[in-house]
Amino acid sequence: MPAPFHLAIPVHDLPSAREFYGALFGCSEGRSDREWVDFDFFGHQLVAHVDPSRQAFQPPAHTNKVDGKDVPVPHFGVVLDWAAWHALADRLKKAGVTFVIEPGIRFAGEVGEQATFFLYDRSGNALEFKAFRDPSRLFAK
Repeated sequence: MPAPFHLAIPVHDLPSAREFYGALFGCSEGRSDREWVDFDFFGHQLVAHVDPSRQAFQPPAHTNKVDGKDVPVPHFGVVLDWAAWHALADRLKKAGVTFVIEPGIRFAGEVGEQATFFLYDRSGNALEFKAFRDPSRLFAK
């Protein structure tokens, strides 16, 4: 695995962040304080920081067309292996999660064939989870 990334994101409150990242995704919690909490986000350090100006839900104002879908900008996420992506997508569907872009296959039969879905956290941060059928093609043109 490459070196883990560190990403700090704004949230409207910590209980909602703990519910979404901890309970829904199963991300274990690391250090925390009154205004921030660390999560083990699939091996990466994700830090939710309270932003007093943040509302309970503020989705990104911009999207870009990718393979005919409106992809939220900005967004972040992780690349999982094929089986883990399918297991996560199934678990989230069973939990009744609302997807921005439903789980599906993008660029089928092409170099960048991937499974992907998008959703928002409770503060409107857009996340993408993807898996490549052939992981060696992650950066292939």
